[in-house]
Amino acid sequence: MSTLVEINSISYPIDEDCLPGMVERIDTTVTYDDFFSEHLIRNRPCILGSYATENWPCRREWVSDGAPNFEMLRTLFGCSIVPVADCNRKFYNSQFKNDMSMESYLEYWVDYKRNCYVKTMPLLYLKDWHCARNFPNVPIYEVPQYFVSDWLNEYYIAHPKLDDDYMFVYMGPKETWTPLHADVFTSYSWSANIVGRKRWLLFPPHEEDHFRDIYGQLAYNAVSEELNDHTKYKMYDSKKLKCFDVIQEVGEIIFVPSGWHHQVWNLEDTISINHNWINGCNISNVWYALKKELRSVMKEVDDCKDMKNWNEHCQLMLKSSYGMDYKQFFEFISFIAKNRLHAMIKKDQVVSFNKYHFGRNHCLFDLRALKTVLDDVIIDAQDLSVYNLMCKNDEARVLLKNITSFLESSCDIENVIYS
Repeated sequence: MSTLVEINSISYPIDEDCLPGMVERIDTTVTYDDFFSEHLIRNRPCILGSYATENWPCRREWVSDGAPNFEMLRTLFGCSIVPVADCNRKFYNSQFKNDMSMESYLEYWVDYKRNCYVKTMPLLYLKDWHCARNFPNVPIYEVPQYFVSDWLNEYYIAHPKLDDDYMFVYMGPKETWTPLHADVFTSYSWSANIVGRKRWLLFPPHEEDHFRDIYGQLAYNAVSEELNDHTKYKMYDSKKLKCFDVIQEVGEIIFVPSGWHHQVWNLEDTISINHNWINGCNISNVWYALKKELRSVMKEVDDCKDMKNWNEHCQLMLKSSYGMDYKQFFEFISFIAKNRLHAMIKKDQVVSFNKYHFGRNHCLFDLRALKTVLDDVIIDAQDLSVYNLMCKNDEARVLLKNITSFLESSCDIENVIYS
């Protein structure tokens, strides 16, 4: 294992109502604490300069003369099966997706480019490809220190049987795009351009309401002329809309905060590395979104409330629509909490992405955030009569008691030290 770098959050002012005038560009290395307090806690977007990716192997090997190195990509990954979206085919509120071989996709891309991106050809975008998981022995990139407090991927990496993670590669020709959306679980995301440039439209939380039609459905395209139909989109007013229009250059990394809706276009042939992640700064947002989604599900099937196992059925629907139910959410936060408690009690290390470990203050911050959320999880699960579906043997209350006891004893020790 390489030398570990300590990550230690020590200050966290909360300024949720303060929106930036523009998306900050950070062209020099900032400390983890500064990034933590200025962007993670405040939920504010930013762009890290290309210095953050300059040593990544993929910046050298996947690029040739400022364009994707198709031959290298074919050599490394040609036999892979990859998920591909057709940007010209709408499927519900997303794009139609199918699987194809990487070799076939690269042949399409080269042909499309050779034909000057003619409009009569399909517009295909390789998305959400688990490249790092599928090719663990291929050196690709290192997660920047600012993003290593990543509970989501910590959980999935430790549970290989789940066969999932939230670390992706995207690649596609110019004009490929992603419709208006917020990221899975209301997570944070970061996206690094390996080659090519992107245009981002970023909308702070609640601005997405401007894009909802009279039925509450979110618009597919944030720049569609259809939005000017005020009989359908009563809330839309371009003059009142808060929006950040950002160009992301080669090598730069954009940080998209929790709950910010966004729409993205590739301005050139582009390859990017993307992660979704959750930590102590946004776990309350994730929990709130899960609570809200369950209530929407319950409202939708309220007329069936007298059916047997109605609550269990609602949890199945929740997992289908949101990607997680109360049981899995509890298992997720329980895993993180036990990791932090073990590290603190045994004076062990929580290691992230094989390079970083979290200091005492960071672990305490995580445990305090977990305690706050777990408190509400227990109350809400009881109120909705799903507590026994979430945990069979009262594990949630036991865990809460253990976290509370540790935090109280830790506080007593600090009072003695500093008195």
